[in-house]
Amino acid sequence: MLKSIHVPVDGKLIASVQATTRSGYDQVVGKAMQAFQEWRLWPAPKRGEIVRLIGEALRKNKDNLGRLVSYEMGKSLQEGLGEVQEMIDICDFAVGLSRQLHGITMHSERPGHRMYEQYHPLGLVGIISAFNFPVAVWSWNAMLAWVCGDVCIWKPSEKTPLCAVACQNIVAGVLNANRCRKVFPAW
Repeated sequence: MLKSIHVPVDGKLIASVQATTRSGYDQVVGKAMQAFQEWRLWPAPKRGEIVRLIGEALRKNKDNLGRLVSYEMGKSLQEGLGEVQEMIDICDFAVGLSRQLHGITMHSERPGHRMYEQYHPLGLVGIISAFNFPVAVWSWNAMLAWVCGDVCIWKPSEKTPLCAVACQNIVAGVLNANRCRKVFPAW
């Protein structure tokens, strides 16, 4: 089904996007589960490096993405740029987190044994975002999930799909440039 996208300020048609079908959704879930099998094996600092590079790509595209958020959602330009800055900030935070996924080690009541905590990725994370924060809410969830070894499926608002497409293109550029094809074959 083709969905028309209109500017909230003046109602002008700016684009049309194709909504997915049930079989398309099932295909996305299958590919995401395949990606998880590989991504979870990457050490957290390496996953953090990919998120750091995504943050750098967002810095390079801040003005254009901020303008798109403003235009498609109807926010002021400063709010659009601020939302992209939030994305950059969560990337920086997540990179730091990727070096802090540690557990505690403790003595056991059994002689010669120790117990320890170890984090394990959960799997597939679904993210649903609203039109009024078309990119920041996704990034808050996705960047933290990615450094923890999870993969994400994003259902953006049907009112702001162009912002989601732009974000996915930015991320795809980073993944492709860093040979993440084995992890994310759909990119």
